[in-house]
Amino acid sequence: MDSLLGCGVSAAAREPVPRYLTSQPRVSEVAMQSAPLEQPAKRPRCDGSPRTPPSTPPATANLSADDDFQNTDLRTWEPEDVCSFLENRGFREKKVLDIFRDNKIAGSFLPFLDEDRLEDLGVSSLEERKKMIECIQQLSQSRIDLMKVFNDPIHGHIEFHPLLIRIIDTPQFQRLRYIKQLGGGYYVFPGASHNRFEHSLGVGYLAGCLVRALAEKQPELQISERDILCVQIAGLCHDLGHGPFSHMFDGRFIPRARPEKKWKHEQGSIEMFEHLVNSNELKLVMKNYGLVPEEDITFIKEQIMGPPITPVKDSLWPYKGRPATKSFLYEIVSNKRNGIDVDKWDYFARDCHHLGIQNNFDYKRFIKFARICEVEYKVKEDKTYIRKVKHICSREKEVGNLYDMFHTRNCLHRRAYQHKISNLIDIMITDAFLKADPYVEITGTAGKKFRISTAIDDMEAFTKLTDNIFLEVLHSTDPQLSEAQSILRNIECRNLYKYLGETQPKREKIRKEEYERLPQEVAKAKPEKAPDVELKAEDFIVDVINVDYGMEDKNPIDRVHFYCKSNSKQAVRINKEQVMVT
Repeated sequence: MDSLLGCGVSAAAREPVPRYLTSQPRVSEVAMQSAPLEQPAKRPRCDGSPRTPPSTPPATANLSADDDFQNTDLRTWEPEDVCSFLENRGFREKKVLDIFRDNKIAGSFLPFLDEDRLEDLGVSSLEERKKMIECIQQLSQSRIDLMKVFNDPIHGHIEFHPLLIRIIDTPQFQRLRYIKQLGGGYYVFPGASHNRFEHSLGVGYLAGCLVRALAEKQPELQISERDILCVQIAGLCHDLGHGPFSHMFDGRFIPRARPEKKWKHEQGSIEMFEHLVNSNELKLVMKNYGLVPEEDITFIKEQIMGPPITPVKDSLWPYKGRPATKSFLYEIVSNKRNGIDVDKWDYFARDCHHLGIQNNFDYKRFIKFARICEVEYKVKEDKTYIRKVKHICSREKEVGNLYDMFHTRNCLHRRAYQHKISNLIDIMITDAFLKADPYVEITGTAGKKFRISTAIDDMEAFTKLTDNIFLEVLHSTDPQLSEAQSILRNIECRNLYKYLGETQPKREKIRKEEYERLPQEVAKAKPEKAPDVELKAEDFIVDVINVDYGMEDKNPIDRVHFYCKSNSKQAVRINKEQVMVT
């Protein structure tokens, strides 16, 4: 990894567009009939077995009857519930039950128990251990009926907890079906037809895979089922705030439509998540599944957005949702420390699949070797205070796999995400939306009207804003949208802005004032052959593109910790010079 930063400047020319805008717009709304509340009764199964129970969770207090155990989600069980279950199954010795009480074995830990762990806990009888494992396996099998399975082209058959299904089956989440993952890239890569919906499912699934693997390998971390659900929800909802054509909206359109608004899709995601929970009355559902909404909603939003601006009790630990002892949970969905997170794992695999590009990173192997280690940081220069932070670490031999991950990211940016024609189309869609913005109305809260650019201020309006706005503008009969329609028709007819060329800047970073001055400099340049028409600065677009490995000019591997086979508890760093990168 000799060079970590590349910066390119490309220019394109707009074709002149006539200017004529007149009266106020007409409002066009589409209403969908709601589904009938009463559903027809389902026919019984051929074998007479019961159908999957509804996703409404049952109460878990005072479990005693056999039916209660079969119909209850064991993730919500306290240690006393586990003891009640064991007593019901014939394990009535106080010595055995006290083992579960003293070690605080809750229901969420039961699937991780095997004979060896039971023996370590103090269950000495081999016959008792086998019988106990058999009972737990039967119980776990009954729990599977509460889950819902999706057949994903990337990860295969993936299952989700009923609470996650309740989140998925909302208008706010279903909206992601209508937002292209790669925006204008679909006009360049015919296979890039995938949407934010399936990517979000993939991230939620991978978040569960990683956190469960850590819980199983290191029970001393005390990762609860509540933690696991919160991490999965954060993965599922991390992209709720994307606008039409994904990064085009918050990366190009909003900065030009509302330059004073420092808005990113992560901010939209946490606002949309709040709207999703409140408008679908999910707080009670979350409570029924063992979550504490007052704490866990904060934790979920922190995983998506990052630490709050307002400092908390311990200024060295900026988060409120979970204490510093569980710092590693913040490195799963969106890793601000080194960029190794499940969001990238899914879009690497999914985007490569749809783009036809080779993905060299093996996330399954990373999960196999992931462990939590304590890392010491010197807080004061006089070394009077050492702070220990728990990080996700990997085996030292996996450093090559991680270099492959960052090279895959770089490759995707160079070959697809920053493709010159894809960028041109994103710019053209942005221009069309800017021209349409004053004349498009979206109904929000209490009937208030919003424009494309102001829908981000109202989540009810933003829920209705998807890629479909492209077709609504294109096929509108409102004459005030004619300029925007002309640009969109040019996209469909492949009459695109002309790509003029690119150059490598002398400096690695270009300041904002220089960026804004570049079109004027291009317009003033004298070509060898004089053009037929006079070109002005507004006829040119200059795009500054930075391609790096995710942390600007820094090597992200420098911020990764590893452990050795001989000592899995000690975290070490590996320098670039120690690695042979081909």
